[in-house]
Amino acid sequence: MTGTGRSLGVLFGSLVAACASAQPPQPPAGYLPPAPQAGPQGVSTPPSSPNLMPAMPAPMTGAGPARVTLLEVVDPGYREAVAAVVRKPTIATRGTSAEFVCTPAVYEWLLGHPDRVALAWRRMGVPCVEISDVGNGKFAWADGEGSELVWQKVGQFPDGLVWYATGKVKASPITPTIPVRAVVVMSHPKKLIKDGTATINPAAQVYLQTDSKAAALAMRLLGPTAPKLAEQGADQLVLFFTGVARHAQTHQDKAEALLGPAKK
Repeated sequence: MTGTGRSLGVLFGSLVAACASAQPPQPPAGYLPPAPQAGPQGVSTPPSSPNLMPAMPAPMTGAGPARVTLLEVVDPGYREAVAAVVRKPTIATRGTSAEFVCTPAVYEWLLGHPDRVALAWRRMGVPCVEISDVGNGKFAWADGEGSELVWQKVGQFPDGLVWYATGKVKASPITPTIPVRAVVVMSHPKKLIKDGTATINPAAQVYLQTDSKAAALAMRLLGPTAPKLAEQGADQLVLFFTGVARHAQTHQDKAEALLGPAKK
């Protein structure tokens, strides 16, 4: 697993040992994304009080953006699991990418079809992990070396959605398998321009939790570098989606072929 796909392993793994080998995605020939810049205000880091939940963006109104709490938009069946991860994460971080122009419906479709996003990267000549649609809104990833992850959308709000993931990661042949749980809030506040396009500010708020003592030890060994590595991984996750969205917007005549299903 290399390039863009590695970011999924980094994020949904432990953000510990995997971070050390993470590499930024290599764009296809002719593709030059702008330099990253600060994104919009997204989900705040976990509050110190266990009785509070982080706020997230909601619809824009004339008086400014309204705010809703995370659990209000999470499906009731997943609220307890999501709350457990967000309130006591092993590590929490936020990733952003540069503001860009895209058709909102296309970007939102990409967020709901990570398997097709991974396929699009490969069609652009970028090595990328294979993601499988396993049905019922669930997606799966495995590296064949002991790491496996299954995630699904468990909540949605205007300009964003919430994922919940569970799985295990084996960062290297000599390290133990680490069980992980994750909550990812993908937000993309937008400002409509014309012709159905909008300026989009993408961001991802990531909460990772593991009970593994090995992961906790690795985090301590990484010390102050761990948060930066985690942030880089989160940035890569955002780029995983925005890179394809930009390319599809720039090359609209090829978008259908780029985003179409795999040929049988």
